[in-house]
Amino acid sequence: MLSSCQNLKPLLKRREVHWLQQSVADVALSDDWLSAAEATQLQKLRFPRRRADWRLGRWAAKCAVAACLKKPFDTRSLRDVEIRSASSGAPEVFIAAQPADLSISLSHRDGLAICAVGPSDMALGCDLEIIEPRCDAFVTDYFTAEEQALIELVPAVDRPQILALLWSAKESTLKALRVGLTLDTRSLTVYLTDYGAAAVADPNVKDWRSLQIRCNTGKVFDGWWQQEGNLIRTLVATAASSRPIQLVTEP
Repeated sequence: MLSSCQNLKPLLKRREVHWLQQSVADVALSDDWLSAAEATQLQKLRFPRRRADWRLGRWAAKCAVAACLKKPFDTRSLRDVEIRSASSGAPEVFIAAQPADLSISLSHRDGLAICAVGPSDMALGCDLEIIEPRCDAFVTDYFTAEEQALIELVPAVDRPQILALLWSAKESTLKALRVGLTLDTRSLTVYLTDYGAAAVADPNVKDWRSLQIRCNTGKVFDGWWQQEGNLIRTLVATAASSRPIQLVTEP
C-alpha cells in the first residue's frame, strides 16, 4: 500500500517537477481504484462527459503520485491515494487519509489529462490547450498590451499557436495561484523567453521550452511549454531546479 511518503524525500531535495499524461483509453473500466469518498463524489455527477473527465483526471493524478513514489499501480495502491478538492477547488493529495507532502495540478482536454507533481511548498500549475482559431475580441479581452504587441508581430498563420500558448500559460499560473479564472488574466504577463522560428518549424519537437510569467503583484513564475501536433502543454512552478521530468507507468 501507499502508506508512507518517505520516498518523496529525494524529490523534495532536488526541487524537481514531474508530469504524467494519460488518455481516456488508459483509465480502468471499473471504479474499484477510487476511494469510498471519490466513488460517492462520482455518483453525484449526472452528465456522462463530466463523469468521464472527472475519472480521467483522478486516474492521471493517482498514477502520477504512484509513479513519483515508485509504488505499484494495482487497484489497492491507487485506491489508497485520494485526490480531494481544497476550498479553492485546487486538488490535494491524501495517502491513507493523511495529507501527502507534495503539490499537484491537473488539466484535461479532449480525452487527455495531465498531472504535474512537485514538493508541497512549491506553487504549481499545468494546462492543456488545443491550437484553434480565436477571434479578435479574445485577444483584447484577455491579454495585456505587451502580449498583444507580441501577437501582432507573429505571422497570421502562426497566431493560433501563440494564442494557445499564452492562454495556456495564464491558465497554469492561475492554478498555481489557486484562484482560477476569478482573477483578471490581464494581471499576468507571459514572456516567451524561448520562442522564435524554431518554435513553429517542427510542432512535434517535444523538448520543453522556457517562459516566464510576471504578476502585477510582483510575483514571478518560471514556466515551460511543449507542443505535440495541435496540443500545447504548459507547466509553471516556483523554485523548480530543472525542466519538467516525464513520469512513466510501466517498468
